[in-house]
Amino acid sequence: MTLQPHKIMLVDGMSLLFRGYYALANRGPMYAKNGYPTNAIYGFMQYFFDAIGTFTPTHIICCWDMGAKTFRNEKFPDYKANRGEAPDDLLPQFELVKEMVEALGVPNIGVPGYEADDVIGSLSRTFAKEAQIIILTGDHDALQLIEENVHVAIMKKGLSNYKVYTLDVLHAEKGLSPIQMIDVKGLMGDASDNYPGVKGIGEKTAIKLITEYETIENLLANVDKLTPALRKKITENIDMLHMSRELATIACDVQHEMTLDGCVWCIDMEHAQQKFAEYEIHRLLNRLVEHTIR
Repeated sequence: MTLQPHKIMLVDGMSLLFRGYYALANRGPMYAKNGYPTNAIYGFMQYFFDAIGTFTPTHIICCWDMGAKTFRNEKFPDYKANRGEAPDDLLPQFELVKEMVEALGVPNIGVPGYEADDVIGSLSRTFAKEAQIIILTGDHDALQLIEENVHVAIMKKGLSNYKVYTLDVLHAEKGLSPIQMIDVKGLMGDASDNYPGVKGIGEKTAIKLITEYETIENLLANVDKLTPALRKKITENIDMLHMSRELATIACDVQHEMTLDGCVWCIDMEHAQQKFAEYEIHRLLNRLVEHTIR
């Protein structure tokens, strides 16, 4: 691999926030004196600084979803329609955590009509030729973005616990290329995002079919070679197969104005401490910064 002078960490902000919130759920609610809940922010910052210490980025960008509706809902109105409301004490922390991130000198970016994944994919395509990219997320959909200089760190349970996927790791584990991950999703669907794929085909069968036929196009060209049961499932769900593959595909052409100079990781401690002190978590900031620098 060609070594790059820069290492950009692209953070899936919502993934990190929810992980931080539920990691501290057993401790009960946490509130600052001004009445704002801070448990999700507290957890977010623990994971955030742990990742900085682990991957030592020179640049950081935090990416966010921008509302419930995206271009995928226009294609398929039931997309993510199964998602419930966020917990009441988490809702006010969505915007507050962005303020905290900004106070650290890290840019927040989100584009209406797109998901954080789409922004991450677009940023990775923009910067992959001049930097090493590490995508920090809990979402396996990001595996389709892997390139020689784009790696995906999937957060596992607990701090300092990551599965880092490269081209070689992905192939060794699943026998697939990044683009084939999209075709697998087209076949198996995604229950969490509420699109079905081909009913009756799960991950194991989807991987087996794409491993053998390489692409959905080649699979459909050879559908007569399948067992009658499989052939029936695919031919009866052909429209949803194509729709599911569209929904699973991360958009990598989202327009943005981010530059390398605009995302250099260089914390202004005085400014950050002032902001964190408003919500009485400045001691956490001091501890995390000290640990990360060490």
